[in-house]
Amino acid sequence: MPNKFILKCLGLYTKIRHANVPVIYRYFYRDTYYCQLNQLRYIIKDYIIKKPYKEIETQGEFGQELIFVLPFAYWHYKNGTLKSTTSSNYTKEIYFFSPDHREKFTVRSNEGNYNFEMPRILHSQNYDIGKWERVPLKETYKNDIYVYEKPILIIANRYNMEWDGQPVSFFSIQLLDYMIGKLKDHFTIIYNRPQAANITNDNSDIFSLEEFDWLAQEHPEVILLDDLYKENKANATSFNHLQLMVYANCDHFISTHGGTGTLASYFGGINLLLSKQGGEHFFGDFDTVFPMLSGARILLARNDEEVIGHIERTFVPLTQQFD
Repeated sequence: MPNKFILKCLGLYTKIRHANVPVIYRYFYRDTYYCQLNQLRYIIKDYIIKKPYKEIETQGEFGQELIFVLPFAYWHYKNGTLKSTTSSNYTKEIYFFSPDHREKFTVRSNEGNYNFEMPRILHSQNYDIGKWERVPLKETYKNDIYVYEKPILIIANRYNMEWDGQPVSFFSIQLLDYMIGKLKDHFTIIYNRPQAANITNDNSDIFSLEEFDWLAQEHPEVILLDDLYKENKANATSFNHLQLMVYANCDHFISTHGGTGTLASYFGGINLLLSKQGGEHFFGDFDTVFPMLSGARILLARNDEEVIGHIERTFVPLTQQFD
């Protein structure tokens, strides 16, 4: 549990030093200072003794886990100080390096994001993170099973409750029709919108976009990741495991805000990411920490029109290389 007195002191410091920052974002600054201060407790263990001791546990949202927890755990693994990791269901393969990984939580929570044992949580004014190491998911899960004649293009969509309201950042059927029509002759398109039964829920309702039947009728050449999971040629232990294997063979992604776009940023190449709102914009996450995940080129789109613009300027010219 965080020390409330220290948090209050840091809150006052933040209010004075960052008076020009909007109030709704100041607590991210305060939390960054608290995380940095908390890491001082481990200097001797991390840099002098260097024996396995670190037990990392997280129940936060998937996107935050990928950005802040997983690279922190991998740093400790490389440093020789990782003892164990504990997370939600279906995460064993993500923590492939962990000497002792436990799947404990059946539900993710926003409260779980506020784990001050990490060097950073949520957003930060400073992404110069010392205890943070890029995790080689692509190199680990690249395979000879999910290989096609044409390069893979993964469209990773979501249609969930956002900020306790209706879906905001998602690809509508009209936008999907445009993207697929433009690119299907040059890419093997794999469509992914995970269903509730295949992932650990974070209390955000998953709604029906009714695109699966439409895809089967209008674009039958599009491969559904759900169908690949039913077929399961690779004997994946979970849907997350399958995602890692398919994504590892891909260099071209079109994705949406949240864990969907974060995972797509882990595999290099190009990730066109639709994000219409969120703290990521104020803190510049898509220009800083997202490219850090793998060296991927992040093309940020703030609305549907910008998605179309990026496709016309970047993806359509790419298709000329494949002809």
